[in-house]
Amino acid sequence: MPRIIAIANRKGGVGKTTTTVNVATAMAAAGKKVLVIDLDPQGNATTSMGINKTGRMASSYEVLLGEKRINEAVVWTEIPNFSLVPSSADLAGAEVELVDVEHREFALRNALGKDVINYDYVLIDCPPSLSLVTINALVAADAVIVPLQCEFLALEGITDLIRNINQIKRAFNPKLELQGVVLTMYDKRNNLSQMVEDDVRNFFGKKVYQTVIPRNVRVSEAPSHGKPVLIYDFRCPGSQAYISLTGEVLKREKELLAC
Repeated sequence: MPRIIAIANRKGGVGKTTTTVNVATAMAAAGKKVLVIDLDPQGNATTSMGINKTGRMASSYEVLLGEKRINEAVVWTEIPNFSLVPSSADLAGAEVELVDVEHREFALRNALGKDVINYDYVLIDCPPSLSLVTINALVAADAVIVPLQCEFLALEGITDLIRNINQIKRAFNPKLELQGVVLTMYDKRNNLSQMVEDDVRNFFGKKVYQTVIPRNVRVSEAPSHGKPVLIYDFRCPGSQAYISLTGEVLKREKELLAC
């Protein structure tokens, strides 16, 4: 069975989608078979991979509600070993539709089942809220990666998110682990970035990845071209940082499996 990793933060604009698609790309380049599930109604991961959301295709919405199987919704990208289940704006209403469903927190876990057995990793791009959709992602996941923007306000709510993760672990998913916290949009010219980094490392210790993702215009440009930055500009600092981060993620995966 694959390892399932949710990329989550209750705050938007912190680099969840960018982290998801670029870590997935680097994993695929390393020979891993990777599936990305776009669970954000905004569909940024879908757009970032150059997939037209207006087409009439099955999406994570139908998968979550049990109307389609994963293999009916998978779209192959231009990157070898990298496939994606696209998002749908209908996900915004999924929480209401799931309310009366029995064992609603386990809808995604049940939908994944044996349909993802041929993948090495499944990465879930979560919406920027602790909605029932996000809870489904965390219940289905083995581990969580939390991207954290290097700004003061980004620190607010991070302790609440960790508390939520621990609550879900106790109530629904005992195997769930915090794989790590990744600092994003780091500006070495800005003292605030260093202050945020110091605070986060003091609080989370070794859970914080050594790699930080710099604020880089090429990273920001890449989604408008429908490509991960690793494909758009392999040599830019953002790409090199995501390659380094993926190395750390894969190393921690080995350590978690060895426990």
